[in-house]
Amino acid sequence: MTEDDIIKFDTADPLAAHRRYFELPANTIYLNGNSLGPLTTASKYRVREVVESQWGNDLISSWNKHQWIDLPLTVGEKIAPLIGAAPGQVLCCDSVSVNLFKLLAAALTNRASKRTVILSQQDNFPSDLYIAEGLINLLQEHGISAELRLVAAENLEEGIAQSPDVLLLTHVNFRTGAVHDMQRLTARAHDHDVPVIWDLSHSAGAMELALDDCQVDFAVGCGYKFLNGGPGAPAFLYVASRLQAELQQPLQGWMGHKQPFAFEPKYVPDAGINQLQTGTPGILSMSALDAALSCFEGLTTTQLREKSLALSTMFLSLLEEDLTCESLTLVSPREPEQRGAQLSFSHDDAFPISQALIEAGVIVDFRAPDLIRLGFSPLFLSFNEVAKSAAILRQILTEGQFRQERFSVRAKVT
Repeated sequence: MTEDDIIKFDTADPLAAHRRYFELPANTIYLNGNSLGPLTTASKYRVREVVESQWGNDLISSWNKHQWIDLPLTVGEKIAPLIGAAPGQVLCCDSVSVNLFKLLAAALTNRASKRTVILSQQDNFPSDLYIAEGLINLLQEHGISAELRLVAAENLEEGIAQSPDVLLLTHVNFRTGAVHDMQRLTARAHDHDVPVIWDLSHSAGAMELALDDCQVDFAVGCGYKFLNGGPGAPAFLYVASRLQAELQQPLQGWMGHKQPFAFEPKYVPDAGINQLQTGTPGILSMSALDAALSCFEGLTTTQLREKSLALSTMFLSLLEEDLTCESLTLVSPREPEQRGAQLSFSHDDAFPISQALIEAGVIVDFRAPDLIRLGFSPLFLSFNEVAKSAAILRQILTEGQFRQERFSVRAKVT
């Protein structure tokens, strides 16, 4: 691929102008938007406004004057088009883990099986498995026979055929980037009367999603990765409208009450998706996410998906042109349609290589035990940046820079 080819890609990129919405450091190529999206200018000014003007001047009246109280629903409605959901089914609140606990417990309510079984994938995101395991332990402590059953990805349909009580899956594997066929697996689960919960943390904002069309039951997702909501941004959850009337969520907090400011001693759930709220929302972080979502206005998820795949495909092509990169083993699917907006490579020296890249201005991340992971966020990355990052990686491998001792020193967050 020539320099002219790369220039042509950037010139023809319909998303190129969206780069201006982000506050990116000079001389930095950010291939880590799949872990933490960069700061948007809109979020910077919104948080300043909320702190200095709303909280600073209007104090408690801001709950009504600036509609703080409605932010979980307002932000949820902005996320809905990005995941293929009609209005009234998405709520922004809490963390992925807390939301997952709510939905797992709700999905298991009124199941009549003798033994409660949650089916998931062996290499699912660990935190999701921790939450499922915690719920299983809680059930067992109360005398309910329960099991978290983990199977390999290739054995999921066989596991579904055994009719577990709920299927918990992550759409995009956080290590490899492999994508599940959401429509197929959801349909298989429904054939056996099994509700499905999808984790969209590595999908939303970078891929085409169609929760309604796929007849998905429940979903959770992250606000700080491809949605660029900031560190610790609130998560979101989805409950199909057909399931909301019978829903029983376990964390019955006052914000999910039908009349929270009546302060009634008995809990009465609100109607619709808002019953999934629990405690008081974090207004600063939710305002940052709300502002960041404005960057998606006027775009389709098809455009996001096409560009992210084009970026990763070009990176892979440039890397494999050079024999010095043979020491890297691609663990992501080679077929673009079978992976999310990331590429992962295994290498015995993955950690020091990732640190050498970071020092050279290419921000990637390391995933234990031996993976270098690169995210291809479509809103702010250019084809020229991706080409430069491939050249820098080739140079680091060729010259062996990563073998310098300082690149093997690990901090608390890797």
